[in-house]
Amino acid sequence: MTKVDIFSGFLGAGKTTLIKKLIADGYNGAKLVLIENEFGQIGIDGGFLKESGIEITEMNSGCICCSLVGDFGTALKDVIEQFAPDRILIEPSGVGKLSDVVAAVKRVEGTEICGTVTVIDASKCRIYLKNFKEFYENQIKYAGTIILSRTGNISQEKLDQAIALIREINDHSQIITTPWDELSGVQILKAIEEPLTAADMAAALLEAEQHELEHAHHHHEHGEDCECEECKHHHDDDEDDEHEHHHHHHDDDDDDDDEHEHHHHHDDDDEHEHEHHHHHHDHHADEVFDSIGFETSKRFSKEEIENALKALDDSEKYGMILRSKGIVAGDDGTWIHFDFVPEEAEVRTGASDVTGKIVVIGAEVKKDAIKELFGI
Repeated sequence: MTKVDIFSGFLGAGKTTLIKKLIADGYNGAKLVLIENEFGQIGIDGGFLKESGIEITEMNSGCICCSLVGDFGTALKDVIEQFAPDRILIEPSGVGKLSDVVAAVKRVEGTEICGTVTVIDASKCRIYLKNFKEFYENQIKYAGTIILSRTGNISQEKLDQAIALIREINDHSQIITTPWDELSGVQILKAIEEPLTAADMAAALLEAEQHELEHAHHHHEHGEDCECEECKHHHDDDEDDEHEHHHHHHDDDDDDDDEHEHHHHHDDDDEHEHEHHHHHHDHHADEVFDSIGFETSKRFSKEEIENALKALDDSEKYGMILRSKGIVAGDDGTWIHFDFVPEEAEVRTGASDVTGKIVVIGAEVKKDAIKELFGI
């Protein structure tokens, strides 16, 4: 299978600049072929991209989405047969619909789409969305990763407005908001191939907390003198323990049927027992833990983060917060990494990320209050 990355984006958004960055520092020696399509008769960008050693197949007879059924499919097959590349980069015309390009690639056997990227000029998002809605919305909606360009040249307010407009159309894909000169091509490519959103971070942290809980529980099961409910289930052959268990949970003999059904699940073979415990713990974690994860382009001072983390200890205002983790842009050009557990927080500087991410996990998390705390 030949991997394919599609770099969509409106006219002048910065697609070619991004591709050059990824070729120089990202793909790192992979055998690449760039298929480029300019709207019009002459391909302007083909010349200097050839300097990077990339073969260019230019289709200048028209917009890529106007010749998908024939020319595009043929060109893609020819490229694979002629060059046997590790990866094909497709840069459609700025006025092409991303959904059409994706569909065309999927029709070509032997290809695998790894990344669908849309580059958006953050300073022109509102006006282009208003004037070229059909094409612009399509490029946003079908993007697996949205990369904002020129974010270092606009105000935070205008950047937030652009992100809000994008989120109205696409509420799930990762948006890269960090200026490109603060990121390596490797970082950007990783975000394209393995987009980690704040929601993903929250899910990963939640899974880690659950694993920790299960590990502690598993260790606890083997205590010789343990009298907890779960330990008694694992010693069903001890009638005294079983009786004591019933005493705690069934003061009335009429509950015998429920009791029998409950034990039925635990007396199945080992496989069923394992499966039962797995579901039990998933259910338990879902009920006990709550989380919020969000992305932000906002820049913070170290003091602001420290004060926010101290505030998380207020369980009445924010819920019972057990864990928080984040990577956010600092107002001094650095990046702030932080970790929080009750009454203990670590704030440090670290590597940049494609956008800021904040995750909070706990019980009965008051999500609106958390967002307000971080000024989101």
